Amino acid sequence: MTVTLKDFYADWCGPCKTQDPILEELEDDWEGRFEVEKINVDEQQDIANEYQVRSLPTLIIENDDGVVERFVGVTQRNDIEDALESAGA
Repeated sequence: MTVTLKDFYADWCGPCKTQDPILEELEDDWEGRFEVEKINVDEQQDIANEYQVRSLPTLIIENDDGVVERFVGVTQRNDIEDALESAGA
């Protein structure tokens, strides 16, 4: 099963910069168990609209069955890990 974490962000978004180190740590620690897709909402508005992203940062965790979890705002590592496990990562 493929698990993807979509990270919706913008360069001007302060909370997004707070979220980045948490995601980078997870990527390193989980070693390829999930993919991260960074989506700059200023450059990829069509994707942001498709996922109805209205606030930043927004994290969406998907697997082959669809969206498993959605987080809005800075999200703690434990919450992201729980969602990744639920998605099958």
